[in-house]
Amino acid sequence: MADFTPVVTARGLTKSFVGADGEHIEALSDLTLSMPPNVIVSLVGVDGAGKTTFMRHITGLMKADSGELSVLGINPATDSQAVQDRISYMPQAFGLYEDLSVSENLDLYADLHGVPEAKRKERYPELLAMADLARYLDRPAGKLSGGMKQKLGLICSLVRTPDLLLLDEPSVGVDPLSRRDLWEIVSKLVSRQRISVLWATSYMDEAENSDYVFLLHGGKLIREGKPKEMTLESAGLTYFATPEHGEAPRFLQTAFYDRLDLTTDAVPQGGDVRIIAKEGVTQAQLDAVAPRTNLRPRPPEFEDTFMREIVKGEDPRLPNPAPIESHRASDGDVAPVIIVKDLVRKFGDFTAVKSTSFSVKPGEIFGLLGPNGAGKTVTFRILCGLLPATSGLVQVDGLNLRTARAEARGHVGYVAQKFSLYRNLSVRENLEFFGGAYGLRGKHLEERIEHVIREFHLNADDIAGKIPAGMQRRLAIAAAMIHEPAILFLDEPTSGLDPLARRAFWRIITQLASQGRTMIVTTHFMEEAEYCDRIAIQDKGEMLALGTPAEVRKLGGENCVDMNSAFIAIVENSREKRGYTR
Repeated sequence: MADFTPVVTARGLTKSFVGADGEHIEALSDLTLSMPPNVIVSLVGVDGAGKTTFMRHITGLMKADSGELSVLGINPATDSQAVQDRISYMPQAFGLYEDLSVSENLDLYADLHGVPEAKRKERYPELLAMADLARYLDRPAGKLSGGMKQKLGLICSLVRTPDLLLLDEPSVGVDPLSRRDLWEIVSKLVSRQRISVLWATSYMDEAENSDYVFLLHGGKLIREGKPKEMTLESAGLTYFATPEHGEAPRFLQTAFYDRLDLTTDAVPQGGDVRIIAKEGVTQAQLDAVAPRTNLRPRPPEFEDTFMREIVKGEDPRLPNPAPIESHRASDGDVAPVIIVKDLVRKFGDFTAVKSTSFSVKPGEIFGLLGPNGAGKTVTFRILCGLLPATSGLVQVDGLNLRTARAEARGHVGYVAQKFSLYRNLSVRENLEFFGGAYGLRGKHLEERIEHVIREFHLNADDIAGKIPAGMQRRLAIAAAMIHEPAILFLDEPTSGLDPLARRAFWRIITQLASQGRTMIVTTHFMEEAEYCDRIAIQDKGEMLALGTPAEVRKLGGENCVDMNSAFIAIVENSREKRGYTR
């Protein structure tokens, strides 16, 4: 690295925890690094890598068991207040006061940091303009969309100009437009005011756009460097493959993803499958996996290097997974399993969903996408029978939700965005509880529990709150599937998960879909829309696009090479036509 005065220096930092059962957990292990100043540094790693623990040490909220830590030339373990006077920290669950307005939240944090009135008059307009929140000064924070809340949280942490800004996964659960806005706000601050930023993220495109990267794994620093230089290390190992005509990309993706001997990773992208070959594997060997798929080299991305580094040790993919055969959703002659016609949902004078219509065929994976506040969550909850419609027809598995909502809920499974099972109960106890809630008893319940434990690769005796986040999501699916529903609803199921856990989760979803299960999915990871047979994009309660991923990309315009760019183009074009800004 070039000469600089580090803003953060760690030498041999170690931190261990003792779990409730006496288990020794090493969160940081001999962590040694130096963070360059006045740039955006990304902190990446799988769940449990130590990212949040390290940030809490920087703030002085935690003290290391051993090692040295210097932040802005100060030891936070001995003088945490001096550090906290010069930094700002936005944790994953930032403390907005939802009953207070946007301006009241800003004033509250300005009061906490002792920001004088004159400085507020100078600082607020700049921050509100960057976050596009000036129009919402009097709106309670609780009535903002998820993306707006994150932007408000960010500017609240910036009511004073810090020397160091810590952001712990600020874009989790945020749509692509709001993610872009967050990045632009921070980038402008770095360029204008020369602050230093440490940004923990699960999005590899954010890491690729940063100035420097620290990659943690098991509490250790395993790689660091400039992302562009690290990306080049994967040259010669990266390929695209195109599915045969009419085949969903997820089936070709699975064929390559399951080959632990040949590949490090495979994921759908832009109608193709993006593949990383293992060292020494030839193109001819990959060609043999799926002939006639137009396998061809592609430029590497930072995510390729991230995946290669993580799987250098133990490959997290399941050995000998159950094979998946290509399965197409039912033809148009078959009656849809979900029918939505002229759906309207109002909350007082506010219309959250405006005359929406679509249908879903049996065996289809259907994606419901949209920016925060688009109305997709309301639509989703109506389909699950959790909210009544104001007007229109909603039919699920042959049942009209206006007259049989309670009965319809027994025909569906639901996986919430946040882990909603009982953390202090074991895997088996959770499954017993949810199976009983669905009316399963005796031998039938025991058989179903044993089946889903095997199918989702769970350990019956594990305590739910102590297993990794990816395994918690598997448990949530198992609980949702315990009563063998015809339809499974997945509400942002991979929010906050790292790329490895997301791949493993979608391997399970693809398996279920291949068995003819119908899936309705909401997600902010646009790569996951590529797994779907069809997708719908909503914004401000209106349907903007409906079709296959290829049809939606085409609707976005000729420059839309993937679903992320198509999503942004479709939403922005629609807003421009309707006179909305941002």
